Amino acid sequence: MEYLQNYNPLGNTFASTLAAAVPVVTLLYLLALHPTKTHRGDLHKGIAAHKAASIAVLIALLISIFIFKMPAKTAGMSLIFGAMYGLFPIGWIVIAAMFLYTITVVSGLFEILKDSVASLSNDRRIQAILIAFSFGAFVEGAAGFGTPVAISGALMVGLGFRPLEAAILCLIANTAPVAYGALGTPITALSTVTGMPEMLISRMAARQLPFFSLIVPIWMTAVQVRMDRQPWSKVWEVWPALLVAGGSFAITQFVIGNFINFQLVDILGGVASMAALALFTRFWQPPNTYVHEGHQTVIPRKHPPDLVFRAWLPWALLTVIVFAWGYPPIKSRLEKIPHSVAIWKVNNVHGSVYRTPPVVEKKTLDKAEYRFNWLTAPGTAILISALLTGLLTQLNSQQWRQSVLITASRLRLPLLTICLILSMGFITKYSGMDAVLGLAFTKTGWLYPFFAAMLGWLGVALTGSDTSSNALFGSLQTITARRLVATGVLPLSADQAMVLLASANSTGGVMGKMIDAQSIVVAAAATQQHGQEGPILRFVFWHSVALALLMGMLVMVQAYLWQASIP
Repeated sequence: MEYLQNYNPLGNTFASTLAAAVPVVTLLYLLALHPTKTHRGDLHKGIAAHKAASIAVLIALLISIFIFKMPAKTAGMSLIFGAMYGLFPIGWIVIAAMFLYTITVVSGLFEILKDSVASLSNDRRIQAILIAFSFGAFVEGAAGFGTPVAISGALMVGLGFRPLEAAILCLIANTAPVAYGALGTPITALSTVTGMPEMLISRMAARQLPFFSLIVPIWMTAVQVRMDRQPWSKVWEVWPALLVAGGSFAITQFVIGNFINFQLVDILGGVASMAALALFTRFWQPPNTYVHEGHQTVIPRKHPPDLVFRAWLPWALLTVIVFAWGYPPIKSRLEKIPHSVAIWKVNNVHGSVYRTPPVVEKKTLDKAEYRFNWLTAPGTAILISALLTGLLTQLNSQQWRQSVLITASRLRLPLLTICLILSMGFITKYSGMDAVLGLAFTKTGWLYPFFAAMLGWLGVALTGSDTSSNALFGSLQTITARRLVATGVLPLSADQAMVLLASANSTGGVMGKMIDAQSIVVAAAATQQHGQEGPILRFVFWHSVALALLMGMLVMVQAYLWQASIP
């Protein structure tokens, strides 16, 4: 049975948009604002993430069936499809990352790693930038899909960062690199739906994101010191390190994205940033070492070089294996191994759901294929790194058992929450609710370049993925761009308008990465604070909005005042 998405099911644009927003607004309200009493009678905001997600899924299901007239079987299978995707590949990444981290803790290697990082600098500001921003950018480039937040968050907690602080800083850091994540997958997706060359989109993105690569380390450090109610002067104490970390990444991002290969932007940028910061700290340290309030400065212990090497070996293995797993020639060879990939067309969804104008130019099938690439998935690469680590460090049977049990006990509820949230996302995607929200942005006339970035932000906040947001709204951006040029609203050629607005969908989208429910749950799971998703969301929400607004302003400037920046 065909289901043609209807973007005005109630016959009134405002009412239809309001109905489409209800599931998302409900989830955000329940996570961050709903007043709840604790067992001790204290009042706090927000309910447990798995409970909030359960309610939001039910509401999305009812609205999709009774308002958007989606067949019940199609809605139900969309829910199941989302839950399967939540388990694999997203949940698989979290499981493997937590397992690797737990093995390093159980084996005792993590204590040596902590001393090694502290020997570079025992200043918490520099450690946060090195791990969350520089190393996180590298991991984003190699794997994406929540991996950097999972790995960096676990590392920071192990180094003694407070869990809430670690989660928030990792989420803020995982913005500027996201458009080039997973070897440029978002750029590839945007090219596929718009028909524009990948390097053309990359060049436009590389003329927007470097500004934010400079800003984000400063922003992170400001958030970090203000969480401790410290003065702004604590940010400027480390401005040379922030400039080195952000500047080296920004320059690499600009050069590689414009002139070499968009797939290598984050990987080379992350390496450049880590190397530059590590080298710089050998010759410069802040005048005052920053630690948490009430904590003493820890003088790192000296360890023999062979022990330091063993402590870094798990993360070196992770780096090499994750990169190799995502490298196209290797990945394609692995996928040719029999039974390494299974693809199932989801019954009652694939071949049944169609997107319709004005979201697309003509009726288009919305594919629903579940890809179980167990061998080439990023989570498998991380798991192999964990298993090799355990073997090389000669874990005994009790330590293996302890690592498995600790990982399992920490991830039961987070995995359930991830599955529920992805279920809600898939229901809104296949019912057309997300497109209804997106269409609301297209009615803003000459302000649309600003809202093109905000549409990308909304897409990532809804889907949890810059790749998915580009696939969802990329075509809509180019359709709107041509319409605005034809009516004389935009003083650009059609080609200029299309590349600017389509790229804005991706670069604006990265700012929504820190508030999508999937990332929030992954961050909470990696930092071992299930049940704190609400406080994390409340904290990062306005930072996400502020950065998205800045990106929107930059796109406006490029559209009307700085047209020479458009390739």
